[in-house]
Amino acid sequence: MSSAAVYTAPHAPMLLEVVRERIKAKHYSRRTGKSYTNWISRYAHFHHMKHPRVMGVAEVKAFLTDLAVNGKVSAATQTQALSALLFLYREVLGMDLPWLDGLVRAKPSQRIPTVLSVGEVQRLMACLDGVLALMARLLYGTGMRLMECIRLRVKDVDFDRHEITIRQGKGGKDRITMLPQALALPLHAQLEKVRAVYDMDRENRVPGVEMPDAIARKYPKAPETWA
Repeated sequence: MSSAAVYTAPHAPMLLEVVRERIKAKHYSRRTGKSYTNWISRYAHFHHMKHPRVMGVAEVKAFLTDLAVNGKVSAATQTQALSALLFLYREVLGMDLPWLDGLVRAKPSQRIPTVLSVGEVQRLMACLDGVLALMARLLYGTGMRLMECIRLRVKDVDFDRHEITIRQGKGGKDRITMLPQALALPLHAQLEKVRAVYDMDRENRVPGVEMPDAIARKYPKAPETWA
């Protein structure tokens, strides 16, 4: 057996580091990046750390089949795993793999979505309080995704225009959504509480927030600004 035929454990982090760098270069979301690296790692472990370059359609099919048969994952999860492997071979290893195009994907189930009535939403909101209540109302009233709400910055809330700018949303896209009038006062109150924490952090020289891309290098003071 050649030395290249086995993908030994000490070399595993090297491949994953290359995967992470490529994901970053392609501006994929953090969740997508974390998901892809997890699936690629599971794929390598499933085949006893063999190098992906020496594996092909048989190994990919075996892995995906095991997920469905033994792992009992959904069709969406299986498709996500396949997407991660496609990324690995095409974007990271630079391999032309027409055989991956011919793989049969699991057919997703057709289910009717469960939608809460207005009364059910009101009863749900009544069970929440504090920051969680505000977040839930923002998600419901603006259409933001969970991580978009968690990562919302002060500068992206425009009370005058009743707008919220969402940065780096799904697919790395920015968009604008409405700020419901009913949430303006609660959001103002939350910002006052956060401002007190912010002022205390500045006094104690606590590091600022994480900035996307190379903005922190271009504007060194930006991570510590209120906006």
